[in-house]
Amino acid sequence: MSTATPLNPKQMVAAAAAEMVENGMIVGLGTGSTANLFIDALANRCREQELQLRVVASSIISHNRAIQAGLSVMSLSQLTGLDLYIDGADEVAPDLSLLKGRGQDLVREKLLAHHADQFVVLVDDSKLVDTIGDKNPIPIEVSPENGQLVRTALQQAGGSGDLRLNAAGDNVFYSASGSLVLDMKFTDMTTKSLDQLLSALPGVVEHGIFYQLASDVLIGRADGVERLTA
Repeated sequence: MSTATPLNPKQMVAAAAAEMVENGMIVGLGTGSTANLFIDALANRCREQELQLRVVASSIISHNRAIQAGLSVMSLSQLTGLDLYIDGADEVAPDLSLLKGRGQDLVREKLLAHHADQFVVLVDDSKLVDTIGDKNPIPIEVSPENGQLVRTALQQAGGSGDLRLNAAGDNVFYSASGSLVLDMKFTDMTTKSLDQLLSALPGVVEHGIFYQLASDVLIGRADGVERLTA
């Protein structure tokens, strides 16, 4: 007699998040490996339980995956609000502050997170940190003509870093919104202060600190899923 293969932590949080979706909702889809697992789990649940819902994606990749999975996809331009946004994160601090933006779709991800009634974050325990920025630099999207001005201002504020390069290392990296990305490290600044600095600085298109946006974080562990609520 065969037995089902146990779910890994990412699959567990994806399945748990899919169970949070209710009939009739508009659901935002994040981008990345864990978000892909959620899209698949949500599509399975819709087929099995005949749920009627609509989804909106934070990237072309997620948009196409949702269509292939048979979900009803709407465009961002049709959106006036959404019930639930599900996405991963690069870092999660104890106060549920997040770091995102290692991929290309930071602007749309933060837009959906801000406007969702509920923003649920899916991670495994390797993404937990004491303070945002412990493991990764802060991604800061800037318009191409403003990159050096913003970098200089951030250096004067105590930051260090440079423009992100593409995978080949022979040119600059461009985000999905057409921005350059500064990857910056900061010391001796609270997450709140850093969020305020980056949000107010002219020339910054968007940044990777998601401060007081997450309503729930689902953490996949070897022995199950832990849920933290703001």
